[in-house]
Amino acid sequence: MTLATARTDSSLDSRRWIIAGAAIVMQLALGAVYAWSVFVKPLKDLNHWSTTQVSLTFTLAIFFLGIGSTIGGFLLDRVGPRLMGTIAGIVYGIGVIGASLGARNLPVLYLFYGVIGGLGLGLGYIVPVATLVKWFPDRRGLITGLAVGGFGAGALITAPVATQLIKSSGVPTTFLSLGIVYLLVVVVAAQFYRAAPAGYAPAGWQPSEVQKTQRAGKDFTIGQALGRWQWYCLWLMLALNVSAGIMLISQAAPIAQEVTGTTALVAAGLVGLISIFNGAGRVVWATISDYIGRRYVFLTMFLLQAVIFFVLPLAVSYLFFAVLACVIALCYGGGFGTMPAFAADYFGPRFAGSIYGLMLTAWGVGGIVGPILIAQVRDRTGHYSTAMYVIAAVMLISAVVPLIIRPPRAQAQEVLTAPEPAV
Repeated sequence: MTLATARTDSSLDSRRWIIAGAAIVMQLALGAVYAWSVFVKPLKDLNHWSTTQVSLTFTLAIFFLGIGSTIGGFLLDRVGPRLMGTIAGIVYGIGVIGASLGARNLPVLYLFYGVIGGLGLGLGYIVPVATLVKWFPDRRGLITGLAVGGFGAGALITAPVATQLIKSSGVPTTFLSLGIVYLLVVVVAAQFYRAAPAGYAPAGWQPSEVQKTQRAGKDFTIGQALGRWQWYCLWLMLALNVSAGIMLISQAAPIAQEVTGTTALVAAGLVGLISIFNGAGRVVWATISDYIGRRYVFLTMFLLQAVIFFVLPLAVSYLFFAVLACVIALCYGGGFGTMPAFAADYFGPRFAGSIYGLMLTAWGVGGIVGPILIAQVRDRTGHYSTAMYVIAAVMLISAVVPLIIRPPRAQAQEVLTAPEPAV
């Protein structure tokens, strides 16, 4: 190795950590969407809207996040992470700023926060994830876990700030102020992004035996990936994990009250605790997957959730219930932290933007199926326990998928395309 090469390697190794830091900052701003619940009561009181009407705003945002991720993934592979991140920040910022006009007009709120804001979220969410898997072939699980962990933790910062702003300035001004901040933070963070050189690996790194066995060793285009049954298995695993986790997260407080008999105030505290474990799970499980493999992480998470959902209706102690709920949140976050690395292992990092971006439609599907399932069962039976037994059975059956899936090694094809964008 020449002195010039050594300096180049050192420079690249330093740059990737700067990009990782920018990615976490960007995801903290985007993850503020999880603080939506602090707007629910103020909007209801201001306009006499129902909980369902107000909550639909968040549902729309998550649905269009999935669409935005798909679009963003395709664009990212063509225009590069810096431009894509900048576009995402502008769209997301406009969505939240425009929501200030919808504080008294529900369709306008749906349009700006739900549709435009949701698209901006999706366009931005995929950028750090797809970019970092190329910069960190040695630590894919850890680094994608950190990136999406920032998204999961965004509400911890935004919720108290938004609450104080609403009290002092009102809902419209809060949307306006936060929208401007989000726009600036995301756009500035995006300027630190660079695409990794083709085939980049940190100096001196050699893949471990675990990494060798779980990777396909080739780069698939989106068309080739969609022609492999493994892509659909990964999509299904993500959708199932999201459905289970968001089913509990969306109804955590009322379930806790029904099962343990605790008060609404105490149950509300569980929501904040779940948010912490949601963020932590993205880092913890993803890091573990670097050592034991992604398949075994998903297998463990599915089996854990099967047992916990079966036990939850019997957890009459609030403390015991809270512990179990936090483990579910840990697994929910773990799916988001581990799956980007899983997809990059199986289909290569080069087209991770489009391949994983399309896979995130599972988030939108799971985000609808889980809450609808538990709400329908609750309405029909009068209690939550039946729904939890159903999801326990689903999780047990789901464990079969990580047992059978293997890398598409034998079917991988060489990909001959133009060089990747450098920005």
